[in-house]
Amino acid sequence: MKVVCVGGGPAGLYLAILLKQQDPSRDITVHERNPQGSTYGWGVTYWSGLLDKLRAHDPASARAIEEHSVRWSDGVAHVGDLTTRHHGDEGFGIGRHRLLDLLATRARALGVRLEYESELTDPPADADLVVAADGVHSALRTRRAGHFGTRTTSGRNPYIWLGTSKVFDAFTFAFTETEHGWIWAYGYGYSGEHSTCVVECSPETFTGLGLDRTDEGEGLALLEKLFAGVLDGHPLTARSGASWQTFRTLTNETWHDGNLVLLGDAAHTTHYSIGAGTTLALEDAMCLADALRAHSALPDALAAYQRRRQAELLSVQSAARHSAQWYENLPRYIHLPPHRMFALLGQRHSPLLPYVPPQLYYGLDKAAGRLEALRRLKRWLGPRAARALHARTTARRG
Repeated sequence: MKVVCVGGGPAGLYLAILLKQQDPSRDITVHERNPQGSTYGWGVTYWSGLLDKLRAHDPASARAIEEHSVRWSDGVAHVGDLTTRHHGDEGFGIGRHRLLDLLATRARALGVRLEYESELTDPPADADLVVAADGVHSALRTRRAGHFGTRTTSGRNPYIWLGTSKVFDAFTFAFTETEHGWIWAYGYGYSGEHSTCVVECSPETFTGLGLDRTDEGEGLALLEKLFAGVLDGHPLTARSGASWQTFRTLTNETWHDGNLVLLGDAAHTTHYSIGAGTTLALEDAMCLADALRAHSALPDALAAYQRRRQAELLSVQSAARHSAQWYENLPRYIHLPPHRMFALLGQRHSPLLPYVPPQLYYGLDKAAGRLEALRRLKRWLGPRAARALHARTTARRG
């Protein structure tokens, strides 16, 4: 089988690794239009569930990724001058550049050819399988947008993806009030020297602060001033060409056409506020590799891949929509006590939250948590109580 992957991001590289592992005789080439070592973005996040899947599919790359990741288990919210911290699940951060380098090294070691500064806009005629892993603006998908049923919707809030030398020790949220409304940042470490810092606000705040009219230097200086309390004097930096934008949610009714199949952001996007983009791209690669191993006929494999991934993404895409809407309706929650606001921030994926008064929802959620704790205690005590009763009964009979 000759496989051509168009796009050298996490999805394309990891699929090449898995397919070459399955059958070393496969002829696999990854084409990336950008030079080697150039990438957008700063760091990416993932959770322990992804690491378990990576270990199951390719232990070597999983070990390398884990070794080069930073970890955190706390979340911190700064709301004006108030701060609240909560302990949660363990999270991981890794630089996007580092992740791509690790995957490229592993792919080469397995015999995958990597062609940089190589842009393909038409599927090669001699390939058995062509994988469009060329991102949200996929040229291969765009040429057949009618067949794929591509739809995009734009979010409301402007955002910008930045970096900083401030290393956050927890996943950090910072909400700052201005005379034009609230502006907020999400920050997380991805190495021992750097963190990602995504800044977002409403359109009214964006224009009120003049961020639509400032140049890059003026804009960064203003943001550094607004978030001085969490940056601790560290600067914000922007990649070349970085700009404010609104998030585009992309979906496709169909994910394959003949021997062409969509992967990662070329197939779907999910709002950055749930931190799942890279995870979903890697899971796409796992699913497609599994389908190609399980089905000898290519049409059957591609159909199975599409069915499974579209079904798995339903809940994730719903969570992402509600998460984006939570931030778009921030004034509804921001004046709660910080610990309550942070609790509802953690519940932002709920479809009920927009329709229940925030204070009431918080109270109901706390009550439900106590009930669940009681249920867990009963399940734990039940067998022990039964054994104790049996022991006492046996002793009396003796």
